[in-house]
Amino acid sequence: MTSSNPWWLLLVGILVTLSLPHSQAFRRHENKIKTAVFLSPKFVLGPGSVENRLYYNLEFPKGHIALKSFNAELIDEAGNPVPLHETYLHHWVVLRYYDLKSNENKTPNMSDFISGRNSGICQDGALDQFFGLGSETRKTATHIPDPYGIEVGNPADVPSGFEERWMFNIHAIDTRGVEDRWGCTECRCDLYNVTKDQSGNPLSPDYKGGLLCCYDRTQCRLKQGFKGIRRTLYLRYTVKWVDMDSSVVPVKIYIFDVADGWKRSANSTGINAEHSCKAEYDVESCHATGLAGDGCLDTKRISLDMPFGGYVIYGVAHQHAGGSGSALYREDGQLLCSSIPTYGKGHEAGNEAGYVVGMSTCYPQPGTVKISKGETLILESNYSSFRYHTGVMGLFYILVAEQLPKPIRT
Repeated sequence: MTSSNPWWLLLVGILVTLSLPHSQAFRRHENKIKTAVFLSPKFVLGPGSVENRLYYNLEFPKGHIALKSFNAELIDEAGNPVPLHETYLHHWVVLRYYDLKSNENKTPNMSDFISGRNSGICQDGALDQFFGLGSETRKTATHIPDPYGIEVGNPADVPSGFEERWMFNIHAIDTRGVEDRWGCTECRCDLYNVTKDQSGNPLSPDYKGGLLCCYDRTQCRLKQGFKGIRRTLYLRYTVKWVDMDSSVVPVKIYIFDVADGWKRSANSTGINAEHSCKAEYDVESCHATGLAGDGCLDTKRISLDMPFGGYVIYGVAHQHAGGSGSALYREDGQLLCSSIPTYGKGHEAGNEAGYVVGMSTCYPQPGTVKISKGETLILESNYSSFRYHTGVMGLFYILVAEQLPKPIRT
């Protein structure tokens, strides 16, 4: 019997495999990528209104698996994509948690709630998510290259009597008919007529805008006499995964925040130090500081001691409108990963003029970017300061493999 492939093609395939570095030469088999599309619970928004709440016990793939990507977009009741200039997707995040098997309610009893957070480095319940994006969600890659994946559903990780579950935080702002669209998306307190936070605590007079002013069911100021309909919306999310087996190399999720107010103690670094991730900050106008012209760029930097070691597989930043890019450096200035926003130029969903519609990602050649435990890295976030911005973000996600794929043994 003759092969359907010419002998020379088979020989080329063998030579290519042998020429790959050990970090790429791994065994492939029938571990097929599976895909499922789900809808979040519906929510209803009218002009100027805000959705910002947690949804528990989401539909999610079951079993011991390795996540390969997670994408989402905002749609209306007919399944049509909703443009950002109508409803601004401030952010969505998906988080893992453990709840009692006996709890049949959607909302867990907080006394039984156990967070299944990412690997760090923020503490106090801040930035615990596995995935999270905002206005850039439609044009930002989230795929994880083979043979890597985010391991979930491992029975050994689930406390006895509990079950692994997933939840969403969706923060959307309807800007139809508002007086100041950009001010609404940046959660300016005066536009929301808010002087207290969601818990009823008075806000500092210095707090001009941010998450504390656009919580769930707040209302941004509309143009005089504007009337508009309320409509039902969903977040449609697509999950891709493979079954977890020995061919998958697990990666861990780390999130850095340029607004981290962390404190280094004499005998502690990284996760053992106090990381207070504020998640947001303001950008002063260059006109107010007397730096108008070429000086209209706000650069914020922070140095962070790494509590882990491993190989960077993926990196991406999260920025708001006005952002001009973020980067991660070694202490000596060597660039490890950069992420640059793409701005829309049109009117249709995915290309909305003036909005960040995508963030570039970095996929280092596996094995080429290694972080050592205790190493100091520098995170930089850049924003245009031509005008004042409130509640901007400078987050950076990286996926890290503690080990590289084992080379093929023949």
